[in-house]
Amino acid sequence: MPRRRNPYPDWVVTRRLQLGHRIASRRKAAGISQDALAERTGMDRRSIQRYEAGRRDPGFSDLLLIADALDVPVTYLVQDKEGPRPAYPTGA
Repeated sequence: MPRRRNPYPDWVVTRRLQLGHRIASRRKAAGISQDALAERTGMDRRSIQRYEAGRRDPGFSDLLLIADALDVPVTYLVQDKEGPRPAYPTGA
C-alpha cells in the first residue's frame, strides 16, 4: 500500500491514540482478551492490537463490529473530550 504524501497532523494521531485507548479500556472493563474481541468481531488479533496501540485506523465497518462486541455505541469510541477542535477551512 502506498504511503501518504503528507503525514497526518498531530491532532489526527492524538485522536487515533484516544480511540485505541477507549477500545482497550472498554475491552478490559468487559473482562475479555484481545483474542476474544477478535473472535467476536471476526477480525485478526493483530488488527485489534494495532487499533488499540493507535498504529492503524479501523474502517467504519470494523468500528461498528468493535462497538457491538463491546456493547457501546460507536460514538463512545470516537467522541472527542479533549477540548476544542482545530479550525477547518470553510472553502469560501
